[in-house]
This record gives sequence, structure tokens and C-alpha cells, in this order.
Amino acid sequence: MPNKLTSSKVLLSKLTSPVGLSLSLHFALGMVLLFGNFTSHPPKPAPMQVNLNPIQAVVVDNSVIENHAKKLREEKARAEAAKQKRIREQKEKAEAAKRRKAKEQARIKKLEQQRKQKEKNKRIAEEKARQAKQKAIAAEKARKKKEQERKRKEKAAAEAKKKREREEAIRKKKEQERKRKAEAERKRKAQEAKERARQEQLLAEQMAQEMAARQRARGQQMQSEISRYTALITQTIKRHLITDRSTMEGKSCKLTITLAPSGFVTNVQTGQGSAVVCNAAKNAVYKAATLPVSKDPEVFAQMRRISLTVVPEF
Repeated sequence: MPNKLTSSKVLLSKLTSPVGLSLSLHFALGMVLLFGNFTSHPPKPAPMQVNLNPIQAVVVDNSVIENHAKKLREEKARAEAAKQKRIREQKEKAEAAKRRKAKEQARIKKLEQQRKQKEKNKRIAEEKARQAKQKAIAAEKARKKKEQERKRKEKAAAEAKKKREREEAIRKKKEQERKRKAEAERKRKAQEAKERARQEQLLAEQMAQEMAARQRARGQQMQSEISRYTALITQTIKRHLITDRSTMEGKSCKLTITLAPSGFVTNVQTGQGSAVVCNAAKNAVYKAATLPVSKDPEVFAQMRRISLTVVPEF
């Protein structure tokens, strides 16, 4: 205890000395500067009054100093907490202001975007309105043009119809005239044909009569020619015929002779009659070899195959 008291006395002695007092004041000022709150405007320090009275020695207890230091630390902690609180509040205010600013900027940006979008929409709407107006004008022009074209076509159709009706009337009139003329021509031709047929019939009858007359005349002529050549052939056969009164008298033979255009005998066939006469007549024909024939082809055609009867004469 005496040592502690002695130490306290020594410390108090140092503190109460001029140097010690100066150190104490600087320590206190340092503590204030270290733990003091300078964020707000500090009150103006009152002018320091220096007591020039002689410093009296004071005995200071360590507990007092410790309590004083503790209070200083607590004040410093409170000051620091207040400072941190103010910093947080300022930071929060700054953050809030920043958020408000960002929000305001976003709002302004959104409003600007909305304004630009509205302007864009307005331009689009105006463009659409302009295009719609142009389309409406074009549609109206097209409608008027179509209406004009329709009226033109209707007019052209009406004129074409009138033209067709006129042409149809002219055609019907021409057709009627054609039919009338055709009927008249038909009647005329029918009359001509009837007259021509009558004339042709008369002519045919005349020609038939003339032909019949010519044919009769020709037939008579040919028959006469055939009879003449038949007689000539019979005479030729008789000239070459060898007769026998005892066997041939009163007998005859029918021969069918085939002749060439030159009169050459190509075939002899015996028919009804005496075999003696037939054999003799056949031999006579072959002996003559060529018989007289007509140069007239029609007459010869009738004489190509001639039949005659040979009767021996005595």
C-alpha cells in the first residue's frame, strides 16, 4: 500500500508540474480528436483560460483515471456507432437517392421510350392512314375505271346487239329471198327437168325406134350376109363332096363347123343325119380346109360357129 501511495504521489506530482499539465492537456485533446464526432459542426471551443495561479499538487487515484478512460472509450464507441449510423443512414439515403434517381431515370427513359413508341405508332398510323388513303384513292380510281369499262362494255354490247339484230334481219331477209329464188329456181329446174325428161323420152323413143329399125335393117342385112356365106360354104363343101347315089340319095347330114377369122376350119362336128353323108361331108370340109367368111366382124361373130345341112345332089 505504501508503494502504491508513493506511485500515486509521484504521478500526481508529475501531473501537477507544468510539464505534466501540458502533457495532460495534450492527451485530453488527443482523446477528443481521436474519439470526437466531427461529422456535424462542432461547437466553437470556448477560449481557454489559463490559470496562472500556481498549480497545487493533487493526488489522483488510478480508478478515477480508468473510469475516465472507460468513459472516454464508451463515448468514443458511441461516437463511432453514431458515426457508423450516420454513415449507414447517409449511405442508405445515397442508395435511396440513387435508386430514386435510377427509378426516375428509368421512368424518364420509359416515358421517352413511350414517347418514341407513340411517335413511331403515330408515324406508322399516319403511314397506314396515308397508304389506306392511297389505296382508297386507287380503289376509287379502279372502281371508276371499272365502272367506265362496264359502261363501255355495256354500250359496246348494246351496239353489238343492235348490229347483230340488223345483221340478223338482213340475213333473214336475204335467206327469205334466197329461199324464194331457190324455190323459183327449183320450180324452174323441175319444169326444165320435166321438159328435158319429156324431150329425152321422145328422143329416146325416137332413137329406140331408129335403133330398132337399124337393128332390124342390120339384122336383115347380117342375116342376108349369113345366108349368102352359108350358101357359099355349102357350095364349097358340095364341090369337095364325093357322092354315091345308091347310098346317099334322099339323105342328108347336119354339120356344126367352127371357123377362124380367116375362114380356116378349126373343128367339124356331125349331128343328125346319114352317117355316110356325114362322113363324106366332114371329109369334104377338111378337104376344103378354108371356107368363105365375111370380113364384117359382126357377121363373122355370128358365123364363127355355123350350123348347116348338107344334102347331096345327083
